[in-house]
Amino acid sequence: MRHRPARDLHPVAWWAWAIGLAAAASFTTNPLILIGLVGVASIVVAMRASAQPWAASFRLYLALGALIVVTRVVFRILFGGVEGGQVLLDLPEIPLPEWVAGVRLLGPVTSESLLAGLYDGMRLAAIVICVGAANALANPKRLLAAVPSGLYEIGTALVVAVTIFPQLADSARRVRAAQALRGGPTGRGGRVRRFLVPVLEDALERSINLAAAMDTRGYGRAGGAGMGQRWATGALVLGGLLGVCVGTYAVLDTTAPRVLALPMLALGVLAALAGLVSAGRRVTRTRYRPDRWLLAEMLVLACGLACGYVGWLLVREQLTVAHPGVSMVPYLSPLALAGLVVAALPAVLAPEPRVARR
Repeated sequence: MRHRPARDLHPVAWWAWAIGLAAAASFTTNPLILIGLVGVASIVVAMRASAQPWAASFRLYLALGALIVVTRVVFRILFGGVEGGQVLLDLPEIPLPEWVAGVRLLGPVTSESLLAGLYDGMRLAAIVICVGAANALANPKRLLAAVPSGLYEIGTALVVAVTIFPQLADSARRVRAAQALRGGPTGRGGRVRRFLVPVLEDALERSINLAAAMDTRGYGRAGGAGMGQRWATGALVLGGLLGVCVGTYAVLDTTAPRVLALPMLALGVLAALAGLVSAGRRVTRTRYRPDRWLLAEMLVLACGLACGYVGWLLVREQLTVAHPGVSMVPYLSPLALAGLVVAALPAVLAPEPRVARR
């Protein structure tokens, strides 16, 4: 078998795969499927993440996902939840004034309420972790280079935003190594104070430096377009987005007039594309060694789309699998298992990164 050369996969392919997994997670509250999606994302990151600083941010997303689950369950305990059911913990209810009618503080905690909070928290945590997998696998700076010219202003802001967690991970590693060399207080409180402030300061400073570097290199520069062209471009983009919103709502709402469904959606997409093309003409830039889109990128993209489609199909055909509720034991169907297997294929299909971890 011929060994494939090591190279970095196109960042858009990783993001498309991760969005497919996040879409599948948004379609279900089955804890087995959600745990499977988190496991798939973890396996792919473990096998295909590079040794670059942003790859270390996945641990932060895992910790954030665990915090989301715990917070969701705690909120269910504090503010009540599903009425009736098996009481696990009988807490005294705190009376509230009439202007907050409908809100209950403490009171009996039922198993159904805890399970509902657990399932909701796991779904949100799975979505966050899938996005974190894309952030750990894709080079954020190469992702900015792949953004269309018309979206460069938005792309610059998004890239600066999504690099916060990777830079936090890199800053934590460097500050921890520096403090280990210097020594200092051995107490946990002293270590936290000496560790937290330098990490936050270093991450913020690096984000500002990244924004300044992109501004120096002309990212998002408007060029020589006149005021009329800018107004026309903005009107096309905003009108297109409005048409897409109206069309999507009409497609989902069967009581809306059909003329507002697919025709409005198509017109909105065309207007938005025209606005992006018009905006791209006034942004000039060069690309040094652009990322190639090869067979591996197509396969990873297909895996993400297939996983998202399976999640949508479960809602349509196997509702008890997608949403088992709190009164029955969740289970997996062959279709759900097939979706998880397909989602994990990029761990084998994607090439090894150029700077691989030991």
